[in-house]
Amino acid sequence: MAAAETQLYAKVSNKLKGRSTPSLLDPLLAKGFPLHTALKALAATGRKTVEEASDWLHCHANDPSLDDPIPQEYALFLCPTGPLLEKLQEFWRESKRQCAKNRAHEVFPHVTLCDFFTCEDQKLECLYEALRRAGDRVLGSFPAVVPLVLHSSISYLGFFINDRPADVIRELALAFAAEASVLAGRQPGRPGDPGLVVRLLYQWRLLMPSSKRQPSLVLRQDCTVKPCTKQLHLTLAHKFYPHHQRTLEQLARAIHPGHSCQWTAALYSRDMRFVHYQTLKALFQYKPQNVDELTLSPGDYIFVDPTQQEEASEGWAIGTSQRTGCWGFLPENYTERASESDTWVKHRTYTFSVAIDLNSRKDGEASSGQNGDLHPSPMARSISSVQALQATISRRSVLVARHGERVDQIFGKLWLQQCSTVDGKYYRPDLNFPRSLPRRGSSVKDFENDPPLSSCGVFQSRLAGGALLDSGIRLTAVFASPALRCVQTARHILEELKLEKRIKIKVEPGIFEWTRWEASKTLPTFMTPAELKEAGFNVDTDYRPAFPLCSLLPSESYEEYVKRCSTSMAQIVGACPQDPGVILIVSHGSALDSCTRPLLGLPPRDCGDFAQLVRKIPSLGMCFCEENRAEGKWELVNPPVRTLTHGSNSAFNWRN
Repeated sequence: MAAAETQLYAKVSNKLKGRSTPSLLDPLLAKGFPLHTALKALAATGRKTVEEASDWLHCHANDPSLDDPIPQEYALFLCPTGPLLEKLQEFWRESKRQCAKNRAHEVFPHVTLCDFFTCEDQKLECLYEALRRAGDRVLGSFPAVVPLVLHSSISYLGFFINDRPADVIRELALAFAAEASVLAGRQPGRPGDPGLVVRLLYQWRLLMPSSKRQPSLVLRQDCTVKPCTKQLHLTLAHKFYPHHQRTLEQLARAIHPGHSCQWTAALYSRDMRFVHYQTLKALFQYKPQNVDELTLSPGDYIFVDPTQQEEASEGWAIGTSQRTGCWGFLPENYTERASESDTWVKHRTYTFSVAIDLNSRKDGEASSGQNGDLHPSPMARSISSVQALQATISRRSVLVARHGERVDQIFGKLWLQQCSTVDGKYYRPDLNFPRSLPRRGSSVKDFENDPPLSSCGVFQSRLAGGALLDSGIRLTAVFASPALRCVQTARHILEELKLEKRIKIKVEPGIFEWTRWEASKTLPTFMTPAELKEAGFNVDTDYRPAFPLCSLLPSESYEEYVKRCSTSMAQIVGACPQDPGVILIVSHGSALDSCTRPLLGLPPRDCGDFAQLVRKIPSLGMCFCEENRAEGKWELVNPPVRTLTHGSNSAFNWRN
């Protein structure tokens, strides 16, 4: 293998290190925790960190079942990621909104590779090793594309996997089952259903007085894995109302199986005692008023047995807290229904595609298996895999976003008069006015045609920046319209991304609003890059714009406007041809159409349709384009974050 290829592998393939049983177990034992409870805590938290396991043990200090030998149940799923997963999640949301919740909503999109099985806590590392070995065994033959065929019936909707790809996936399931049974020390000849025994033991503990319990009971489990070898499928909807079938089929057709996808085998666990229980999620904090009530914190999950609710009064439920393991009464109106898989614990994953998104790493961080990923070894990859990886790493993207709420949008054209004293000083008559106005060399009246963001506009921008940080995108450049509200939006987004000092904002007049829509017959007087820099904005004063400010025409025609945007986009994208990552463009609502259609190779939209479209674009609305170099074109894909939706808030006079 060439040296360059080896270096490339080193950037994206880091094996799991420092996670052997002793490295996690010894610190817990040193803190005085018993061996069996320490192992239980590690299994219940996915063997991630000592801190998580220690916190789990402290929370479960009063758990009556803490000493019970109740192992976790495990299952292996093949999960999609990337654009295909985004489409599936969009289907999940829309199908739930339009057709109500069905059984498929209880679990995330997946292909089941094996049924749930039990494994003793001390043998959990063996399952991780079994996953690694099984993944390595089929890595070379795993299909680059898994074809999905839509199948629909009166009570089921999903994708089927057929032919050779299905055979390889079945081989993965069989290999994992065989490796797990051997490595986890299967003990043949033990009859009966171990899961049933454990559930009966749990029921016994609930009914038996604490003085008569026997914590010394030992329940040994065989690790017997049953692989799924029948029709492999990815369920979209299950057990829905028959009259919803047509709507669900229409939503499913919007999912193109050809969307790029990185398939990952993921090992999950669940608490076998609560398999048939309902799951509630606490929305508010609740402090018990009586000794038989549960303490609730927002985000807590509560397991409720529907058959045990006769003892509870109306409006109350009896349940067991996942966070503490304690049992008691709780007010139902403090909770909402949650999905079954919300309480599952993710352990380890094995990724089969080398198309790893390096942009998802935060700046300055390296991927070292902190999420339990088991990547295949470098020598197992082929030359074609390296080429696919290089293509993904070099992919460019353009994110076009509208600015946040502007102050005159709320307080009207005469907003400046409302916040000016007799001597011309600025004050804040409403909390949605900005705290202060930046200093500008020209007249203060220039703010009328170049207004700043409102306080809500600042909040919107920061919220979007935080969401972009969570999405893991990596910005390489930021361009903003010369309008103050756009530069402010770009600044707040960069601050949330922790990049305000590393990336300078390039002010590009070519992406300014269609000048015909300006209220004044003359162009606004913008703050110069030097003035913006003096006001604290990290703008690039050396940037030479694609379309100089002096070239902007007042009341330009629609044809002149779209040509200006097309010219500007060509230079912006061409300015960094070898630079991968996301180019952020903060402009106006019109830019979401006029700045993306040239990239997509589409002709300008009809002027009337364009005007109607722009009116519907909210603050921080986004469009996202990705470059497909293999096909030599750009594609419109789902933005990395969704738009913030909120209601209006009218003024209030306490005197009334």
